[in-house]
Amino acid sequence: MANSVATSSSGRPPGLKPGSSPLGAASAVALTLLGVGAATAVYGTMIERRAFRLRRVESRILPPGSAPLRVLHLSDFHVAPWQRKKQDFVRGLAALKPDLVVGTGDNLGHVDAIPTVAHMLEPFEGIPSVHVYGSNDYLGPVLKNPFTYFGRSAHVAKKAPHLDTKTLTGHFNRLGWTPLNNMAAVLEVAGRRIRFFGVNDPHIEADDFAAAGKALREASEGQDWDLTIGLAHAPYQRVLSGLVDLGADAIFAGHTHGGQVCVPGYGALVTNCDIPREQVKGLSTWTSRGRTAALHVSAGLGTSIYAPVRFACPPEATLLTFLPRVS
Repeated sequence: MANSVATSSSGRPPGLKPGSSPLGAASAVALTLLGVGAATAVYGTMIERRAFRLRRVESRILPPGSAPLRVLHLSDFHVAPWQRKKQDFVRGLAALKPDLVVGTGDNLGHVDAIPTVAHMLEPFEGIPSVHVYGSNDYLGPVLKNPFTYFGRSAHVAKKAPHLDTKTLTGHFNRLGWTPLNNMAAVLEVAGRRIRFFGVNDPHIEADDFAAAGKALREASEGQDWDLTIGLAHAPYQRVLSGLVDLGADAIFAGHTHGGQVCVPGYGALVTNCDIPREQVKGLSTWTSRGRTAALHVSAGLGTSIYAPVRFACPPEATLLTFLPRVS
């Protein structure tokens, strides 16, 4: 039997207005979807990507009776020389007068951006500051297929241009920032002694826990400390567990961009590493072998110049206040 199509008394399929056709209705839907998509792309590229904001969070990890410790977490600038609004936003954060500044890498977004990073961070000179590098402090951005991020982890392009990391490091040293790439240090911060250690970027397999552990033991010898803070650029699970195992009370990381493109009510679609999706940004905890540390993953302030879009995930810095535990 031939297929039949239901019709109204006028001979038209139900739901169609006079003069309309199924093809016309489908075209209208397609055009509507295209319009919504175009508007979303324009918003994500031109508006939200540049809507820099400061997130404020608190974590009770200090001994009872301790004074609060205010930590400014900066990550994933991916800055290019022409991005003046981003530069001005970061420079303005110095007015917060944090006790400590923590940087978790991917500062560079262009081969000519090294002086730009120095300009951005100049107002923080004199504030105790520590940092690690991400892959984009060694290798420049390249055009890549965005769908590769839906794999378990997007790999760094082999043909990426090498950056002048030595000069970048010179600027950080001049500004007084303490490097923690597979290194450690004990610093005086707001009247307390804090142990710091970190690993070089796990995303390019530059992390060396043997070196970091040795550096931590050497820095700790003969020292007293009130708190231990660990840093890594990419928050892979093995790395977070390794930092906890070495004694971190708090961990700072970046890399994920908070997912960068998120779905309202659902969250991040990708993490660019193996951290659980619900921990892709913000404050949470990480437990390993019975020890638990506070974990803050920054959503970051930038994007690759080849993927300049954010949606439902504004670029941000974080002011994290450590408070005493309730006894």
